[in-house]
Amino acid sequence: MKISLRERKLKSGKISLSIEYYKGSEITPEGKRRHIRDNENLKLSLYGEPKNANERKSNKETLALAKKILAIREAEFYQGRFNIKNTTKSKRRFFDFFIEKVEEKSDSPKNYGNWTATLVHLKRHISANTTFEEIDEKFVKNVRRYFDKEAHTKSDLPLSLNSKYSYFNKFKAALRAAFNEGYLSINIATKVKSFEQAESQREYLTFQEVQKLAKTPCKYETLKSAFLFSCLTGLRWSDINKMQWAKVRDEGDTSRINFRQEKTDGVEYLYISKQARDLLGDRKEPIDRVFIGLKYSAVYNNEIVRWCNRAGISKHITFHSARHTNAVLLLENGADIYTVSKRLGHREIRTTAIYAKIVDQKMKEASNLIPILEL
Repeated sequence: MKISLRERKLKSGKISLSIEYYKGSEITPEGKRRHIRDNENLKLSLYGEPKNANERKSNKETLALAKKILAIREAEFYQGRFNIKNTTKSKRRFFDFFIEKVEEKSDSPKNYGNWTATLVHLKRHISANTTFEEIDEKFVKNVRRYFDKEAHTKSDLPLSLNSKYSYFNKFKAALRAAFNEGYLSINIATKVKSFEQAESQREYLTFQEVQKLAKTPCKYETLKSAFLFSCLTGLRWSDINKMQWAKVRDEGDTSRINFRQEKTDGVEYLYISKQARDLLGDRKEPIDRVFIGLKYSAVYNNEIVRWCNRAGISKHITFHSARHTNAVLLLENGADIYTVSKRLGHREIRTTAIYAKIVDQKMKEASNLIPILEL
C-alpha cells in the first residue's frame, strides 16, 4: 500500500490537504482496470496564492502539520508490516474484523455465501471475544484442525475436501488482510498450509435416465419442469429460480433467455430448444417469475431423490446434476467444447474440460459393449 499527501484546489482558491491510501488495482467484470484508493480528509488547507507574510507562514506551518500526520499514518502501517507492535489494533476483536470482510463481498452472491458459511463455522469454534493479540501459528493450526476433523454440514456430515479448502482459505484471506492493515505483526496466514482442492465428482444422468424421469411422476410439477429445463439448457438453480418472463424472448421460431448469471454476474444470451421453451408454459406478465412456487428447501431436495428412486435411478442426484447432465449430453451429441463452455457461462475452458473427460470415459466403456467373439 502507498500512502501519500494529496492537494486539491477548491473553488475558494484554497488548497485542501488529504492523505491518499493507494491499495493497488483490480480488473472489473467489464475488463477495465480500477484503481483502489481511500482518502482521509485532514481538514487542513493552504492559501492557493499567499498574499502576505502571515499567509505564507500559515502555509508553512499547515504543511508541516500535514507531513507529521502523514508520518504517523505511515508508521501505523509499518507497525503491521515490520513486526512493530500496535497495541491498539491488536486488541480489536477478530470477529468484528471478519464480519467487515464478509460485508465487503456482498456484491458477489456466491462469494458472499462462502464467506458467510465460513463465519458460521468459525463462530462454532472461536470465542466471540478473541482479539488479534491472541492469534498465533498455534491458533491458526487449531482452526485448520477444526475444519479437518470437527466441522460438519447442516446434515451432520463431515465437510468435503473442497469445503475445507474453501472455508479455511477464507479464514486465511482475512488474516492476510489483517496483516496488511496492521492488526497482525506478522503474516501468520503463510505459516500454515492450506487444504488441497479436490477435483469434484460431477454426477449426471444419461439421456435414457432423463427420459425415465420425464415419464415418472414428481410430487411437485414445478420442480419437475425446472429440473428438466435445466437438463435441456444447463442453467443453474439460482438463475432458474429468479427468472422472470421479461428475460424470455420469443423471436419467431426461436427462443432465448437474456439474463445475468447469479454466480459470475456475467450477462448471457442463451438460445433454448423448442422443447425447453414448451416446459415454460404460457407467457405471463413480464415481472412474473417463470417457475412459480420453486424454492430451495430440504423438502424439494429430498423429492428429487425420491423421484429418481421411482424412476429406478440409484445415483445421488441433486438439482445441480441437471446442469452437469446438459454438458455431457451436448458433448456426446457432437457439440464442441468451446460452444459448451459458452453455453454454461464458464470463464475458463478448463472448467468445461472436466466434462470432456467424462465423455472420454463413456467412449472407453463403449469399446467393451460388443460381445466377445469366439475365435
